[in-house]
Amino acid sequence: MNKFMKRLTISSVMQSMCYGFAALLLTASCTNDDTLQEGKQKKTDTPTGSTVFTGISQPEATTRTAILNHTKGVGASVNWSSSDRIWVKDDAGTWQQSATATIPSAANQSFAKFTLSGAYTGASHDIIYTNKAVTGSQPQVEIKVTQTQSAPNNFDHAGASGDCGIATGVKLGSGYNFTLNHKASYLCLIPRTNNEYVKRSKLIKVEIMSDDEIAGTYNMAADGTLTLASGGSKTITVTTGSGFAIDNTADDMSKNATYAVVAPGTHTFRIRYWLRNTTDNPWGTIEGTVSKIVTLNCTAGSIHDITANLDPHDYDGDKYYMWDAQQNYWAGHEWNSAAPWQPTLTSQPANPNYAQNNGDPRYYNEMYAYGAHNKAATHTSCKDLPNVNEMTWYAAKGEPRWDGDELWTTMGHLYKGGMWFKKKANISGYNPNTAVDGYDWRTYSIGRSWSVSHTLPDAADAGNYFYLPALGYYTSGKLNYVGFYGFYWSSSAYLGSSDNAYDLNFGSSGVGVMNGGRINGFRAEALFE
Repeated sequence: MNKFMKRLTISSVMQSMCYGFAALLLTASCTNDDTLQEGKQKKTDTPTGSTVFTGISQPEATTRTAILNHTKGVGASVNWSSSDRIWVKDDAGTWQQSATATIPSAANQSFAKFTLSGAYTGASHDIIYTNKAVTGSQPQVEIKVTQTQSAPNNFDHAGASGDCGIATGVKLGSGYNFTLNHKASYLCLIPRTNNEYVKRSKLIKVEIMSDDEIAGTYNMAADGTLTLASGGSKTITVTTGSGFAIDNTADDMSKNATYAVVAPGTHTFRIRYWLRNTTDNPWGTIEGTVSKIVTLNCTAGSIHDITANLDPHDYDGDKYYMWDAQQNYWAGHEWNSAAPWQPTLTSQPANPNYAQNNGDPRYYNEMYAYGAHNKAATHTSCKDLPNVNEMTWYAAKGEPRWDGDELWTTMGHLYKGGMWFKKKANISGYNPNTAVDGYDWRTYSIGRSWSVSHTLPDAADAGNYFYLPALGYYTSGKLNYVGFYGFYWSSSAYLGSSDNAYDLNFGSSGVGVMNGGRINGFRAEALFE
């Protein structure tokens, strides 16, 4: 198999130096997280047997080359750095730290030589590579919660971020040779996009959220197994300085490959690609995420390639309706039509060409709702939407969670902000015939609001939720509150009125099921699940 490789030699300062090498390889797998709720591993290991991962390379003090010479799906090679050190157990059983590495050949930095003080006379000695001092009998490594990458496709932060390994130094002549076996796991994230908004953005960081701990301080067993000791974290953030380009339509490691060290194990990740865009949001610079869900078996000593399409979801501008109208609010004159009337920005003035009487098919249904007749929408726009009872289940029992960072587009602009709700199949007690309070709201004049969480669904639970963007609404021909509030029609008229109907509305502070004026242009679409 393809493994993470460094070639090493260790010798005591009391002995003559000898050269040798030991293979250290990193296996490779490739995963595509293009589908938000994919949650499946697509692993491709490419055995290469002798592929060399040559470690950290630092030929000059002021110039540090990439630690990683990595080809997607094939593995990688790394060079040693002159700043690298190892720990060796001496004859007395005490861990000793080496001096910094000596790299005999600038042309071949896969070979390194380490010198240590102390007595080393055994046929073999234990060796550890870690970023933490070994001060007692229990070696440890810290897999960092925050990792920093200096340039695209550059893994020179591996050692500082928690790369680690074990080896046995075997006596050869007056020195010792060994093979280092890496015991952390590694991710290589390779995003792409066809979206022009994203192409004009920078990848400023990647937030890797897991359903279990993936960082912290770990005890290293004799066989290299890592066990969490303290400071466990389910999130690792890799920052990218001023940001990497994201203007590639196909996988291009040189553009934006981003690396992370993670703890081994089977993890379900929510990977949040953070983008900064300075041109496509009406209010200036916007920073937000495109999120993907993927499950991986992160084996020790393996590098896992994860590709992702970062096209944010685009929401049509033609789904705004007055309640149960026969045509949408701007029918025939949508924002992208030959003769547009539709304002696309909240800063634009109202357009007076909205429907103002029932002679216009864009005007709302004026049916009167009364008694126990359960008046409901009859036209295509609203008749198949959830009724008011169902809306209460989403609002009260759907565990609504505000997400102020997920990016999306509508009508030629980039926005963020929306709410996660549990799908009805995952809401205990869900009943279209009664609301959460046991009453049938279709026969009552009532309304209520509920609080919301600001915590995202767990990565492993994400498939049980659906997302509604805060697309605002139209009133009197003007667009309002895009990115801040969402207004979604139900199929239920409001009792005792020919001018109101039930809607579900939400913002960062709460969610409500209330009566709204039918003349408003709320969203009418089957986004509910």
